[in-house]
Amino acid sequence: MKAALLQLNVSDDPLGNLPRTVEMVEQAADMGAAFILTPEVTNCVSTNRAHQQSVLSLEQDEPTLAAVRQIASEKGVHILIGSLALKTGEPDGRFANRSFLVCPRGDIIGRYDKIHMFDVAIDNTETYRESSGYRPGERAVLARAEFAMVGMAICYDMRFPRLADALVTAGAQILTYPSAFSPVTGAAHWHSLLRARAIEAGAWVLAPAQTGTHSSAQHKTRDTYGHSLAVNPWGEVVLDAGTAPGIYVFDLDLEKVAEARRRIPSRENARPFEAP
Repeated sequence: MKAALLQLNVSDDPLGNLPRTVEMVEQAADMGAAFILTPEVTNCVSTNRAHQQSVLSLEQDEPTLAAVRQIASEKGVHILIGSLALKTGEPDGRFANRSFLVCPRGDIIGRYDKIHMFDVAIDNTETYRESSGYRPGERAVLARAEFAMVGMAICYDMRFPRLADALVTAGAQILTYPSAFSPVTGAAHWHSLLRARAIEAGAWVLAPAQTGTHSSAQHKTRDTYGHSLAVNPWGEVVLDAGTAPGIYVFDLDLEKVAEARRRIPSRENARPFEAP
């Protein structure tokens, strides 16, 4: 089957971003992609919490989610919305970073809140405290699409192989890591981490990404790494989107999962052991 990774460069204006996102999703379907994936925070890239409070929506009111569900139904395709930044109604005001898998009926068949928060100090000038604005999820999610079992994760989750292991143990054939990755850590670790997850799991790893400098009318801009990747279960990169926004179509051969696991049956060979 054909699948497509959408590499986006969105601003901090959800309604302003929506027409281009809709256009690209529709174009991907018209290009023959039966599984279309968008990046993390598809609706809004922003680090300003006050601005997010003014422009974000609750899930039931989110226009990007409604539009993508309609496209999935009209085009008869599966769509992974890598994530949306959403209001939650929680007393502390924190948002959810939530991924959605939508089936060809337009129904949501997978809903995952990012578990691991990106709380890091990369250097003296680049510091992130994701947990100050977002509440972490608590549950791993495996979604049953019509064509495969999809293990849902988001961005920083890729650094935690126990999550991938739990998803594959539960039956995942595809692991998704939609991202808005830092350029510094992206250059150092992006390809290595995603290839490692694919090799360890014997699964496809699909990572649609935000890219470039994200504009803001009033607030600090942010840069992301790009390089949306599709990695097959043998650890081979079959698609690297570079840094240009666009629609990137590739062949998703699920027979590669059984082939890789047969050649290197590491999960069957795993043994219990006493920790040091």
